[in-house]
Amino acid sequence: MVKASLRTKSVGTKVSDAEFAALEARARAENLTLSEWVRAALLGSSRAEKAEAADDLVGEVLLAEVLALRALFLNLRPLPDHAVPGEAEVRAEIARVDATKMQRARERLAAQKKASEAAR
Repeated sequence: MVKASLRTKSVGTKVSDAEFAALEARARAENLTLSEWVRAALLGSSRAEKAEAADDLVGEVLLAEVLALRALFLNLRPLPDHAVPGEAEVRAEIARVDATKMQRARERLAAQKKASEAAR
């Protein structure tokens, strides 16, 4: 059994009675002591990590939109008799593409990540 390192340092801040009660309630809701909950909250994510996560989401959404536009472009070309697709057909195709665009973007990003890791 590995011995856990001793915690010898402390970090403190002042809070109001209402804030303290809210912190206790959050800790209780997660079945943690106040110290455990505060430690997890402090170590859980920094502002930089949150910004990076937001950037990742923005990139994911942008990729999803580009993939959706690509699919629409490829699927809404003029029909064999040179007729232009009608509004109903266009709306149906947009709905179909919108329903899967985020999943397809995530799949593309996961495949790229896997390929990148394999190349290392």
